[in-house]
Amino acid sequence: MPSAPGPLAGVRILDAASLLAAPTAATLLSEYGAEIIKVEQPSGDTMRRYPPFRGDTSLLWKVVARNRRSITLDLRQPEGREVLKQLAKSCDVVVLNYRPETLAKWSLDFEDFVAVRSDIIVLQLTAFGRTGPYANRPGFARVAEAFAGLTFRTGFPDSMPSQAGYPMLGDGVAGLYGAFAVMLALRQRERTGDPQLIDLGLYEPILRIIEDQVAAYDEDGTIMERVGNSSPLICPNGMFPTRDNRFICIPASTEALWHRLAGLMGREDLLVYDSNRVRIEHREEIEGAVAAWTSTHDLVELVDICAEAGVASGPVYSSAEIVRDPQIAARARSSRCPTRRPGDLFGWHRPRDGSQASRARCARPGHGLASTPTRCCPSCWATRQSESGSFATTVPSDNWKGKFF
Repeated sequence: MPSAPGPLAGVRILDAASLLAAPTAATLLSEYGAEIIKVEQPSGDTMRRYPPFRGDTSLLWKVVARNRRSITLDLRQPEGREVLKQLAKSCDVVVLNYRPETLAKWSLDFEDFVAVRSDIIVLQLTAFGRTGPYANRPGFARVAEAFAGLTFRTGFPDSMPSQAGYPMLGDGVAGLYGAFAVMLALRQRERTGDPQLIDLGLYEPILRIIEDQVAAYDEDGTIMERVGNSSPLICPNGMFPTRDNRFICIPASTEALWHRLAGLMGREDLLVYDSNRVRIEHREEIEGAVAAWTSTHDLVELVDICAEAGVASGPVYSSAEIVRDPQIAARARSSRCPTRRPGDLFGWHRPRDGSQASRARCARPGHGLASTPTRCCPSCWATRQSESGSFATTVPSDNWKGKFF
């Protein structure tokens, strides 16, 4: 039985951005039914050249480029920019991540798109936003994470700041905020009929999430420093070793959890530290006691012990453990091409909710102006054909001959 249309069915998005943050916003919306037209420069998106690879194909590209139909346009040429504007006429949203000065030079700014469609929504997701003294500086996720203060707070007190283990965390967070902003813009346009401009700096979502550091500094000049694997806000709260040389996270975030944990460890004497503020002052003693206790148990056993006692905990997982965990398997499923070739695992569906289930489609290795349909596998092409039909019918056929990935 075919799945019901997603809540964003009928929304068409022109994704002329590259790399990860802005395209992630489009991908998230596509998983709820939005149609995505992907525009790449002749050299191809930079993400195509990022590892890991299977042969010459980037598996990361297969993740970020799913659910799209693709064309190549050289936006450095006037003809390519004109085709982009013509495409925008039939799209609800345009997604861009070029610097403001570049868009102005190319006549691809917000006002230029409004001129071709009066109710267009434009998401411009750039390193520092459209305004301010840094507006035209380049930047990527690592720059955004450092600029927003996340890097300064990550690591151990006696060492240099550390970067997150995932090198594009800032991109992912900004992509989430970008998708949320597009939803707000769609709603506002529905109410007013007006065009909408979303001006989002890559660093801003991270700064919003960790804005407690600004409040603390504004109050009394406190600068939140690095505290390693502990939490600057709660004690005990950290990552602790287990007997089998693995690690467990235990956050005693409430008084009730602290009492349960102390009882479970057999360390009721520690309950003399009867408030979180006092416990933070005695962090070394308290978290040292927790580490000594966790070191007497294997990880799986310890997670079960904590769960039975009502103590929040979780294992520190690698990808090998993530794909085998029954909770993750029960809530969501990974996406593969129906041929299930090695390496075709490329992402996760949203949780099954019994209603408008999302579907992910493959991204093929190549790109460009295809005069005939190309496919990563016959069954995927058949699925795409039946779902959406030929893309060539939706744009001026004398300008290009684009087909699906």
